[in-house]
Amino acid sequence: MRPEDFSPQAPGRLVDIGGAYAFVPEPLPPSLPWTLRLVGLLDRARGSLGELAGLLRTLPNPYLFIQPFVHKEAVLSSRIEGTQAGLVEVYALEAQAPLFPLGETREDAKEVLNYIRALEQGRELLRELPLSLRVLREMHAVLLQGVRGQSRAPGEFRRGQNWIGPPGSSLAEARYVPPPPQAMREALDALERFWHQDHGLPPLVEIALTHYQFEAIHPFLDGNGRIGRLLITLMLLERKLLPEPALYLSAYFERHRNTYYDLLLEVSQKGAWEAWLAFFLQGVQTEAEDAVRKAQNLVELRQTWRERYQREGGSAHLLALVDLLFQQPLLTVPWVRERLGVTHAWANRLVNRLVQDGILEPMGQSRRNRPFAATAILEILEV
Repeated sequence: MRPEDFSPQAPGRLVDIGGAYAFVPEPLPPSLPWTLRLVGLLDRARGSLGELAGLLRTLPNPYLFIQPFVHKEAVLSSRIEGTQAGLVEVYALEAQAPLFPLGETREDAKEVLNYIRALEQGRELLRELPLSLRVLREMHAVLLQGVRGQSRAPGEFRRGQNWIGPPGSSLAEARYVPPPPQAMREALDALERFWHQDHGLPPLVEIALTHYQFEAIHPFLDGNGRIGRLLITLMLLERKLLPEPALYLSAYFERHRNTYYDLLLEVSQKGAWEAWLAFFLQGVQTEAEDAVRKAQNLVELRQTWRERYQREGGSAHLLALVDLLFQQPLLTVPWVRERLGVTHAWANRLVNRLVQDGILEPMGQSRRNRPFAATAILEILEV
């Protein structure tokens, strides 16, 4: 980093770390430019998020419908960090279906599943604890368990210097250098205090500020981007803005990846809070509206399928399997047997019925544990 790139408006200070400089952000909150543009964006974002929250509260079985959104968020947040696994690969790994010709894809899918488990761990902890650094550490331990980052101090804040830059770049060549360990710890303590202060900020603004601050501190050796985006989801739940994690803001960040990174850096260099807040609030509005459309489409699809089998006198197991498709739209006969508690022959018969009716499609060439996909559900999520 070059000192000349940091203006007097930068919300922090540069410190010499021996041959290079690191940036130490000031504690939140900053002095914010409450322009008419930001007020309008905040109002629209809150309106769209409120519509999504209202819809979620009316869902017949929230867990079934929320799982596709959680998986989508996990895939896209991980993709920002370079993984290539998509929804199909992740669902296939969950169902233990043989859809992995290359080990790399399987490892990517494991990382995505860890993201989902880290979110579940965070939600479980929030039932007993306030939002805290402990919650972040425990989520981080789950995120890196058994995957490529497992040697990068899972669940521990870093004790050395890290930096952000192109692969193979040195500290001197880094695009951004976060605070050294002692200053990092002080900044984290200040961030934790900010979460519990009565500062009068709108919750969405508080979440946007928190996301920037966490990324600027960069407290882990690996997984900072994913934990920072999980923190957005946790705060939406903890601040009661959503009853379920159905907003996949990583879709917006992934589509505008360069802008996302540039705006975070511009806050550090120039104090460009308005541009960052505008970007974040536009993302909330865009993705909340998209989530409403997708949730409505999923509800209508489930209703169509259930009404069909109710008219035709479908068994309770068949109706239960239809519901399970919204939790796991790619499955195998052994998975159905286990989840429904039926015989292999009956599970096979249920799956074949859905194949005959065009709801499930066989995938791949394997004859053992062959996967079947509810393509209509996957298409709703991928559009």
